[in-house]
Amino acid sequence: MSAPELSATDVAAALERGELAAVDVREPGEWEAGHIADALWIPMGEFADRVSELPEGPLAIVCRSGARSGVVADWLERSGVDAVNLAGGMQAWYAASLPIEPVDGWIA
Repeated sequence: MSAPELSATDVAAALERGELAAVDVREPGEWEAGHIADALWIPMGEFADRVSELPEGPLAIVCRSGARSGVVADWLERSGVDAVNLAGGMQAWYAASLPIEPVDGWIA
């Protein structure tokens, strides 16, 4: 079983409507460079130990390109958690001119 993928614009719209919560699984330097506002940050290497921190409801899993987040989203789906992968990751988010924090940030 693999998790569905949503485009950056679809994820942004669902976040705006409160239908998804973003969970960023990138490393510290990547997170600090630029991330989605209000995203929960749990580096992939810590994910199994911190799964209890996940919010209720559907999750959008985020990484740089969509590869790591795809692995995590698939694992969550197999575990019975409603999760989607942000297709193309933060690179796609940034390319779609969607907002990041800090406002002068970049995708590392």
